[in-house]
Amino acid sequence: MSLVLDCSATLRWDFKDEQDDAAMALLDRVVRYGAVVPFLWRTEVANGLLVGERRKRLAAADADAFMLWLADLPIDDQPPPSWSQMADVRALARAHKPTIYDAVYLELALRLTIPLATFDDALRKAAGAAGVTVV
Repeated sequence: MSLVLDCSATLRWDFKDEQDDAAMALLDRVVRYGAVVPFLWRTEVANGLLVGERRKRLAAADADAFMLWLADLPIDDQPPPSWSQMADVRALARAHKPTIYDAVYLELALRLTIPLATFDDALRKAAGAAGVTVV
């Protein structure tokens, strides 16, 4: 079964100090079954890698290689939400208190009725409150 993949889960695969059994099991699942990501995922991943470079957690060449590696994974980029879907995003953010950015992931998981993969505590809590399975 596919899942919605967020940035916090994705970056764990590249930051050596964050790799653990859960992150690597998630990677195996994505390789096997694929993942779906919202339109902002690439931007968030690129920003997370840049912050990692600035904090000396990885080299620029490693970040570039990671982005190329991600391009080979079975990850389906979704288009930006429609205005009616953005209304749903805003309603989720109001009800469960995630940021609008995180609510985009939550809305996508709800709309597609698939689990959400995240290591972000606030998003995990919001997903649980909204009835979304978190992996």
